Amino acid sequence: MWFIFAVAAASCFGLRGILYHWTSQRPIDRNLLLLGVYLSGTLITVAGNIFIGQSWTTEALFGVLMGTFSFVANASMYKGYAVGKASIVALFTGLPPLVVMIVAYFLWGEGLTGWQFIAFFIVLAGLLLVKYSQDLKLDQLKGIQWGILTMLFFGFTDVSVKQATLSGASTLPVLTVMFTTGSILFGISWAIARKNAAKSLDKEKSLERWSVKKTIVWGMFVGITNAVGMILIFPAFRDGITGIVSAIVAMNVAFVILYARFYLKENWTKREITGLSMAFVGILILRIAS
Repeated sequence: MWFIFAVAAASCFGLRGILYHWTSQRPIDRNLLLLGVYLSGTLITVAGNIFIGQSWTTEALFGVLMGTFSFVANASMYKGYAVGKASIVALFTGLPPLVVMIVAYFLWGEGLTGWQFIAFFIVLAGLLLVKYSQDLKLDQLKGIQWGILTMLFFGFTDVSVKQATLSGASTLPVLTVMFTTGSILFGISWAIARKNAAKSLDKEKSLERWSVKKTIVWGMFVGITNAVGMILIFPAFRDGITGIVSAIVAMNVAFVILYARFYLKENWTKREITGLSMAFVGILILRIAS
C-alpha cells in the first residue's frame, strides 16, 4: 500500500513542478505565490483534521523543521525554473534520494547495497556531463546552483518527515505546523522584498506584476498539489523503506522533463541527453535496488 501512496505523491509533485515552471515565466511575485501555496496547505490540513480529529502532540513540532527545509527547497526550485533550463533543474529535484540515503545511513543505520553505490556513481557521472556541457550558459549554471540547493533541502525535508513518523507524530497536525511555518517564512520574505522594491527602481517593475489577490489565489490553487502530495507521502514513509520511498517520489522529475521536451520544445545537446539519461537510469536503479 505504501508503494501506491509513493507513486501518487510523485504524480502530485510532478504536476506541482510543471505549474511552478509555468508560473515562473509570468510577471508574478515568487514569495507571494509560495505564500499562497503554503496557506493552501495550512487550510487543507486544518480542515481535514477537523473531520478526522487526529491528536496534537509535541511531536507535531517536527513540522517546524519540515517547514523550514521545505521553504528553502521550494524557493530554490522556483528560482531555478525562472533562470535555468527546466529539464536540468527538474533533474536535481529527482536526486534527493542520494541525500536521504546518506543521512539515513548515519541517523538510522540504513546501509547501502552494492547496486545503490553503483547508482550513486552513475548519477554523479551524468551530472558532470550535464554541468560541463558546452551548450550551457551562465544563466543555466545559475539554475544548476539553485537545483543543488533544491536537491539538498528536499532531501532534508524527506529525512525530517521520516523522523516525524518514527516519533509517532500524527500526519495532519505535523503538516499543519509545517505549512504554517512555510507561510510565515514566505510572508516575511514577501514583506521584506516589497519594502526593498518600494525603495528602489524595481518599484515600476513590480507594478507590472500580477495583483496580490490574483497571485495568492493562483498560489493556493498550485498549493493543492503540494498539500495532497505531502499528505500522501506521510503514510508512504511511515510504512516503507526510507530510501526506496524517496526514490519513487523523486520520479516526479519525469513529468517535468517530458513537459520541457515536448511542450516547451527545449533542445538538448548529445552530451546533455547522455547526462540526463545516465542520471535517470541511476534514479531507476535506486528505485529497484533500494
